[in-house]
Amino acid sequence: MQWIDTHAHLFSKQFNSDRSEVVERAMQLGITTIAMPNIDRTSIDDMLETELRFPLCKPMIGLHPCHVKHDFEKELYEVEYWLNKRSFIAIGEMGTDLFHDKTFWPQQQEAFKIQAAWAKKYELPLVIHCRSSIDETISLLEPLAGDGLTGIFHCFTGTREQLEKVIAMGFYIGIGGVATFKNGGIDTVLPGMDISRLVLETDCPYLAPVPHRGKRNEPAYLDLIGDRVAEILAVQKEELVHTTTENALRIFKLI
Repeated sequence: MQWIDTHAHLFSKQFNSDRSEVVERAMQLGITTIAMPNIDRTSIDDMLETELRFPLCKPMIGLHPCHVKHDFEKELYEVEYWLNKRSFIAIGEMGTDLFHDKTFWPQQQEAFKIQAAWAKKYELPLVIHCRSSIDETISLLEPLAGDGLTGIFHCFTGTREQLEKVIAMGFYIGIGGVATFKNGGIDTVLPGMDISRLVLETDCPYLAPVPHRGKRNEPAYLDLIGDRVAEILAVQKEELVHTTTENALRIFKLI
């Protein structure tokens, strides 16, 4: 089986001591592509260095909502600079986050709209973070949808109604380790959904699936996520892996 981890911070310093071994375990599982979401201007060098060392690691470029502050225009200037300098597979990780702090909510909204406009201009998908802000993100995206705009709602933990709204706008659902959590809630939302709109992710080093919850996550744990998602959807694991891989290849224009 061939897999794609659609969201992995493999450039994180948490992998500095054994990144080669982590990549080797991923390749042994059959992972052919590891999609790396950017955070802000300070993560770009490490991300591109990881790509250089491990060609299966493909970078995105974007500004994470938790790093949208008073100087967000300077951060976005850096994103635009890189968009004009070289190719990326997506604009991300971008989006909204109201979990810890609502101070920069106006700036988050503006940064979201700017990056969505770039997605249309450069014909790239969006990889959207929306922690404690799914309804707000849907409301932001609805007037911008269309014109070929697509992407992934990363780490989706919303309701069935929200899932259907996301899919109706032409976006995909990213599911990771939360699917294995006892009270993650994904088991009540996914059954019956069209897997042609689903992709798998780890979000490593975060959100490790059971039985590794609370420890460092890594791309090879996609196997555990796949087991649980296939069980929830009542489909064969091979079908799930094949379909989600094809979805990811299509989203990121790797075919």
